[in-house]
Amino acid sequence: MEDSHGGRPARRSARATSGNACSWALPTVLLCAYGFFCSVRPSEPFLTRYLLGTHKNLSETEVFNEIYPVWTYSYLALLFPVFLATDYLRYKPVVLLQGLSLIVTWFMLLYAQRLWAFQLLEFFYGMGTATDIAYYSYIYSVVDINLYQQVTSYCRSATLVGYTVGSVSGQVLVSVAGWSLFSLNVVSLTSISIAFATAWFLPMPQKSLFFHHFSSQRLSFEMKVMDCKNGAAVQDHPDVQRAPGWEDETKVPLNGEGHPAEKQKQKVDIAKVLKDLWQDFVQCYSSRTMLCWSVWWALSTCGYFQVINYAQGLWEMVLPSHNADIYNGAVEAASTLLGAVAVVVVGHIKTSWAVWGEVALALFSLLIAAAVYVMDTVHNIWVCYASYVIFRIIYMMLITIATFQIATNLSVERYALVFGVNTFIALGLQTLLTVIVVDASGLGLDIFTQFMIYASYFAVISLVFLVSGICSIVESCRRQEQVQSRSPESQ
Repeated sequence: MEDSHGGRPARRSARATSGNACSWALPTVLLCAYGFFCSVRPSEPFLTRYLLGTHKNLSETEVFNEIYPVWTYSYLALLFPVFLATDYLRYKPVVLLQGLSLIVTWFMLLYAQRLWAFQLLEFFYGMGTATDIAYYSYIYSVVDINLYQQVTSYCRSATLVGYTVGSVSGQVLVSVAGWSLFSLNVVSLTSISIAFATAWFLPMPQKSLFFHHFSSQRLSFEMKVMDCKNGAAVQDHPDVQRAPGWEDETKVPLNGEGHPAEKQKQKVDIAKVLKDLWQDFVQCYSSRTMLCWSVWWALSTCGYFQVINYAQGLWEMVLPSHNADIYNGAVEAASTLLGAVAVVVVGHIKTSWAVWGEVALALFSLLIAAAVYVMDTVHNIWVCYASYVIFRIIYMMLITIATFQIATNLSVERYALVFGVNTFIALGLQTLLTVIVVDASGLGLDIFTQFMIYASYFAVISLVFLVSGICSIVESCRRQEQVQSRSPESQ
């Protein structure tokens, strides 16, 4: 017996459900597997020890002032071209490029000997970091918008678990099994190679956010899927059922293949894409709230990158690894897990971030400054470890709040644009800081002086947002008073 809508639509709905599960499950599983194996790098927490030790026998000046800064420069130089290339090439080629870049990085880490080779290694690592955007945005091009939150959590959890497994296994292999750091790098290279092989099986997206998008009418009908068994086109969206020709399966374009006339309209116009990006940029940053959180994002991320990049160097100076066992892997794993817990907790905090957000940023930025200051001045490795864990927990918590505040009123396209711009500004500031403070061609300061500057940097951020936050609260109170004073008059 047919339902009120007739038998055929009911059968279509069942097939659509099956097709939808088929269309997003496979790429999600493959992408999570790629993210997991790409993050399992047990040698990474011991990189500074490896470079300064007998394996490479580099000097402190070479590592801190001549090699590590190259990563910052290459990341900045590649970020915007990679951002455009990711969308233009439709994600998968850039994901493969990331895997290849990391393979080259770890292969050179095993066999490179000269200073210029290690600088080239840092360039490839910068490329691997810049192409992260392809990993985090690929999934949005192959799943329905209703699944964005779900698949995003899967992908980010995969990288988090992979990083934790890598850090813990690295610590166990060094402290318990007595493996050499060279062997850890072999394990890292193997894991990255598995990730690279996995990426080849990712389906090629048919659309992207800027260069390869469908018309607004087609986007509203994105519920169309392919039946997993016989490839028939199905559609359970009521608007599409009313559209001319919906009942004729041969008339429904599949996999983004429209009529020639429609394809003609979809030709890439780079000038138009850049113009649209600029208009979106102006509109997004015209909001004071958006501007506030974005400024904090850029400033704090700059300092965060500097601290995590050179933390191993500081620990090495506090307690040289050839004199005692070190627990860098355990510390990285602990800070990641506790940071994840803090992120979950902050997601349940109910407060008016629009009013108190800037003051909260100021107070927590001051705590970050204090943690970095303690790391620098108290020359005890366990205090350094504890301060580093606190530093990462606070940053991960605040960056989660900032991410939520920025993303709340943004479309997916603007989400990618704003986050990309914020990261680009952070890298620009980091490059400036690196050239002046770290690079041998600049001041080339020692590691302890560098961390004193980083602590002062976060203290200045705290002061700026404290003043701005107080001004915002005063302004908000005045507006409320004006509204209350006008209410009796209107009555």
